[in-house]
Amino acid sequence: MTDADVARVPAENLRVRRAEFAAVWSAAEAQLEEQTRQRVTDWYTGGVVMTCRWVATAIVRPAAGPWRPAKSPVTRRSNQAYEELIEAEYLAAERLAMRQPEWLADRPGWIEAILATLDWCWRGSKHPPLELRHNRTG
Repeated sequence: MTDADVARVPAENLRVRRAEFAAVWSAAEAQLEEQTRQRVTDWYTGGVVMTCRWVATAIVRPAAGPWRPAKSPVTRRSNQAYEELIEAEYLAAERLAMRQPEWLADRPGWIEAILATLDWCWRGSKHPPLELRHNRTG
């Protein structure tokens, strides 16, 4: 994630300050990178990262294949996020969370992360999906 990535986030995709979105997105990316190094699977962090990337209309490189726009986390749409699609994705996430299909049990925290991220950055709740660590002295 670069400053240019943050600058390209469509303002209409956010209901929080761009700087706040960038801080959460950056923290989630760093946490996922560290977990990957430690070979830890954390579906919650992964869900936050996927959702931030999609809302930000980021270009990503999957493990295999060329660079491409980030896909939506639940419906896996390849369309870049815009207002109507973000709302549709939020509703799809809510429906999935209510249905609780069997496969979802293998992804603990994933749907909760998507809902928490969209509730925060799209619906404007005051609760970011990750607690940001602030530098502490002493």
